[in-house]
Amino acid sequence: MLPADQILDLGSGLATGLLVGIERGWTLRGEVEGSRVAGIRTFTLIGLAGALGGVVNGLGFGFIAGAIVAGMVAIIAIGYSRSVLRDGRPDATSAVAALLTVALGFLGGSGEPTLAVAGAAVVTLILALRSEMHRIVGLLDEDDVKALARYAVIALAVYPFLPEGRYGPYEAWDLQLLWLVVVAVTGFSFIGYAANRIFGARRGTIATAIIGGAYSSTAVTQSLSQKLGAGSGGGAENAGIALATAVMYLRVIVLVSVLAAPLLRPFAVVVSPALIVGALVAYVLYRRAPHSEGPAPPGNPIALLPALGFVAFVALAAIAARWAEGRFGQEGIAVLLLLMGTMDVDAAIVTAGGLEPDTITSELAALAIAGTILANMTVKLGVTIVYGRSAARPAAWALAASMAALAASLVVGYLRL
Repeated sequence: MLPADQILDLGSGLATGLLVGIERGWTLRGEVEGSRVAGIRTFTLIGLAGALGGVVNGLGFGFIAGAIVAGMVAIIAIGYSRSVLRDGRPDATSAVAALLTVALGFLGGSGEPTLAVAGAAVVTLILALRSEMHRIVGLLDEDDVKALARYAVIALAVYPFLPEGRYGPYEAWDLQLLWLVVVAVTGFSFIGYAANRIFGARRGTIATAIIGGAYSSTAVTQSLSQKLGAGSGGGAENAGIALATAVMYLRVIVLVSVLAAPLLRPFAVVVSPALIVGALVAYVLYRRAPHSEGPAPPGNPIALLPALGFVAFVALAAIAARWAEGRFGQEGIAVLLLLMGTMDVDAAIVTAGGLEPDTITSELAALAIAGTILANMTVKLGVTIVYGRSAARPAAWALAASMAALAASLVVGYLRL
């Protein structure tokens, strides 16, 4: 009688073949009887044969296991090649699925039944999502594919090769942490860009503003202000500018929670009044706004050179923060964060999160970063007035209201230090 673990291993191969076979059988259910190379029964047997090969290999009979697997691969290759010659319609998906079923069955038979069944579940899901995947691909253009490729390089092709430990002047650089920051910040941008491409153009100006504001509220503000100033707006642009700004406040709170968690509470206290005021004013404008088609999303935010420039800026800021700590104390670091944030708020957040505990009080660091947001809002207010002129007056008042709330919160926070 077989041991319980070997029965489980064989059962995993059976389950693997059954899962994939159900999907393949259902997808090919409209084929002429006898024209399918493999359906639910054949895939189940393929998975079981792969598991049997794994069990036999574990018992020390590697030659027999190799013969079983090679035989299954040969049968699959012959069957699908004859199908192509007969029908003239290649079905590479089913052939690859059959080979994966053999491999997963062998994995389960080799003592990894959980991993094998999990792999089969993923394969089945990928096969079942054929229509959805094709629809998503149909929505993409050349720039979208380039954005995906660039982010794949940033997120997957660099980090595994970075060494551990601290390097550089003052040992300010943790290379893995620095690159994770790039992955996180550009990932936030990529998600917003992808969502804008998929939903924004269909859902109109409001959706474009909300989604686009998650990665570049300044770009959204400029785009919508230009439409207002040119007289080509559809009526929802003022609401869009206000909503993009409200989303920006929420975005920086989320970034602080991820990249500089010790600052979250004092930072949220300072920024929340501006978020609330901005959201309320944006909602009022939204209720008054008519529907209009969305503009083209702001340009692709995922580019390798800007990403490398960002990490270089963060690396230099880390050195400057260590130097300022020893030279001027926490007040010097606060000024550094403020100056840095006027160029890039995300970099200031990252630098604050990378400081050693007790280097600067959370309250002072939160005020410095919030001050950079006020500076950024000043720029956006200027863009709105210059590009949108009198047509953007409601949006300008909305931005000014949230700025007033933020300025008052900064004053109160400073007086409490």
